[in-house]
Amino acid sequence: MELKNQLEALKEQAEKNIQDATSLDELNKIRIEMLGKKGPITEVLRGMKDLSAEERPVVGSFANQIRDDLTEKIEQKKVAIEELELAKKLKSETIDVTLPGKKMTQGTSHILTQTMNEIEDVFLGMGYQVINGREVEQDHYNFERMNLPKNHPARDMQDTFYITEELLLRTHTSPVQARTMEKHDFSKGPLRMISPGKVFRRDTDDATHSHQFHQIEGLVVDKGITMGDLKGTLEVVLKKMFGAERDVRLRPSYFPFTEPSVEVDISCFKCGGKGCNVCKHTGWIEILGAGMVHPNVLEMSGIDATKYSGFAFGMGPDRVAMLRYGVNDIRDFYQNDRRFLEQFKVKE
Repeated sequence: MELKNQLEALKEQAEKNIQDATSLDELNKIRIEMLGKKGPITEVLRGMKDLSAEERPVVGSFANQIRDDLTEKIEQKKVAIEELELAKKLKSETIDVTLPGKKMTQGTSHILTQTMNEIEDVFLGMGYQVINGREVEQDHYNFERMNLPKNHPARDMQDTFYITEELLLRTHTSPVQARTMEKHDFSKGPLRMISPGKVFRRDTDDATHSHQFHQIEGLVVDKGITMGDLKGTLEVVLKKMFGAERDVRLRPSYFPFTEPSVEVDISCFKCGGKGCNVCKHTGWIEILGAGMVHPNVLEMSGIDATKYSGFAFGMGPDRVAMLRYGVNDIRDFYQNDRRFLEQFKVKE
């Protein structure tokens, strides 16, 4: 049968070509040429229309068998070529297992995170709880519950990002304190808490200001809390952060949510209080604001201000880090310059 003989001859030629192939590209070319729609096997099969009804199934079956055989041989040859190429590559790229490995670069906590964690550890050791809150807050909790009703002039102290008339990006972490006070059960003990987190104010970014920064605010409420408790607490924390030899002083100030209110300074850690460029030749560095919780703030949280009192304070970890490490520009903390950040890697 002529077609069958032609197919047999094509098979022998294809098997020889497959056997002689030395690369995957050459093998793929053979596959396309022999088994493709325009290949010689397909061309031969087009002559099946001239065969008798008895011959067609015989030739068709034989052609399919040839296709299967050639496909299998191509796959076998492909595996053989890949193994050969891998062996050559391994021989040319010998690995010296005695060489020391490359040390992997490990990340570390951001210096602001390290500073916040260190402050939190101090307060945790004093029995405080750490409470986080929402960054998108209601005006009611951000301002009104902090003794700042609508149109209060002191609202101008905190230029605010408003989302709606009642929703805003919090300007301080005090709303966390308000929400915690209204839920606290004083029959189970006093309230001692800090609320760390990011806060937002419409400010022009420069060396000492940022529209986004961090705060850690603290609150203690119980019967018999005094200004002496506030000063004693802050002395422990500030001496831990800046050195046991630091002196602490309180200066009268004003905040709507505390009465009386104070600014808290520490003696300059660079000049020891003698006066230098860091302390602007005053011998003191302003660190934070604090005061006794305003009775209105307590009453709005459902706390009887005739029986309970408390103190509150707010410090900026960004400022603490700037002072401790001599950073002159707050923007350095946010620009992701590895040369700057790698100076503050956690020591093993």
